[in-house]
Amino acid sequence: MQLKHIAFLTLSAVSTFAMAEGFDVVVVGSGGAGLSSAITAKESGATVVVLEKMAYIGGNSNFASGGMNAAGTKQQLAAGVTQDSPELFYKDTMKGGHNLNNPALLKTLTENAKYAEEWLVDLGAKFCFRKGRGGGQSIARGHGPCDGSAVGPEILRVLTERAAKDGIAIRTENQVVKIVMKNGAVAGVEVKTEDGVKTIDARAVVLATGGFGANQAMVTKYRPELKGFSTTNHPGALGEGIKLGEDVGASLTDIEQIQIHPSVIKRDGHLISESMRARGAIMVNQKGERFCNELLTRDVVSQHVLKQPGGYAYLIYDQSIFDSNKLSRGYYKDGYSVKAENLDELAQKIKVPAKTLKATFAAYKKAYDTQKDTAFGRPEMVIALDKAPYYAAQITPGIHHTMGGLTINTKAEVQSKAGKSIPGLFAAGEVTGGVHGGNRIGGNAVADIVTFGRIAGKDAAAYAKAH
Repeated sequence: MQLKHIAFLTLSAVSTFAMAEGFDVVVVGSGGAGLSSAITAKESGATVVVLEKMAYIGGNSNFASGGMNAAGTKQQLAAGVTQDSPELFYKDTMKGGHNLNNPALLKTLTENAKYAEEWLVDLGAKFCFRKGRGGGQSIARGHGPCDGSAVGPEILRVLTERAAKDGIAIRTENQVVKIVMKNGAVAGVEVKTEDGVKTIDARAVVLATGGFGANQAMVTKYRPELKGFSTTNHPGALGEGIKLGEDVGASLTDIEQIQIHPSVIKRDGHLISESMRARGAIMVNQKGERFCNELLTRDVVSQHVLKQPGGYAYLIYDQSIFDSNKLSRGYYKDGYSVKAENLDELAQKIKVPAKTLKATFAAYKKAYDTQKDTAFGRPEMVIALDKAPYYAAQITPGIHHTMGGLTINTKAEVQSKAGKSIPGLFAAGEVTGGVHGGNRIGGNAVADIVTFGRIAGKDAAAYAKAH
């Protein structure tokens, strides 16, 4: 996993402070969920520290590229999208999650995501509404940087700046190894540092440690058929936060639900964003033929790719996408895609029959002109895909997101096996289960981490104040 894109998020870029002996709230993990939680807790009147086991901050949030889903935002309305609603957002997400989503958690997400997005904009995020629906969505509701660049780094930029302004202590290379309990309630954490293990007192703890997509042993424990798959996750996504919760009696939800993403570079797990397909890219197999509706949910598209000869496909986009989407330019610059001046040259470079590839593009152009994809039923074709040069990346499914984890309620309180809240323990983001069900819709993870991160921070601060 390449980490060159997150160099600006190392400790040198974040204000640090002397570690106090105790805090109202300890936040474990420094990604989007952790920082949203810490800022909200601090601004709710709590003393806060963020503990991060890695040498850099941000976790998987560094690699979030597609966007942030939210319904009914000011940007959406300004773009003329007036028919979206939290109810439609809920319906799409429940269907995409195979009806396994926890209804109460999903309702909380879909009703509050727009406020989370507005909060980020208020903090200085340079967000615009992104046209082009993602897989499994009946309407476009993505938001992200106006230049088409990755959403994660922009979120981390504004959150780290706000954390520094608020004087929040962020300490890297501090791995929480135990949640300390006293009289059945959270009392602090044990932290492993270069100086040994120390205890930090706390009235509340927020687990925001992410999932376990980089833990091959844990993945194959629950899904043996995924053995050997590459992963898009950063190296620290090992699931320790789930174990921390289990050690104090937390229950798990949907732990076996693991998502594979259809467009991953096999050699290093680099993700080719779903936003490429939303903006008009198509996929072809070794024969040069399209083989599915590219806007189906990730799990379904992944299965279609795996059924192709060799278990891979080519994601193809044109110069119009290259010009409008900073991510696409990065894929070419970093060597993940090849460039060709015309379709004959492209066919030669990716070793598919030129005659078939040109016929595929002609059929797609006809479908665009009529806005009716009779071959595969793609519901939205936003460009003609006929502006040379052309670009292609060889892609295959890879482990991307773990939908299961600690059980929480709508206040982000971690639940015990007996179905009761564990006093003082909160969680948000990929370490939790129930929000996404059996399949995560692209763009919902960012909405999840910020929405539930804010809820966890607010309620952890309220708990600490009351105790």
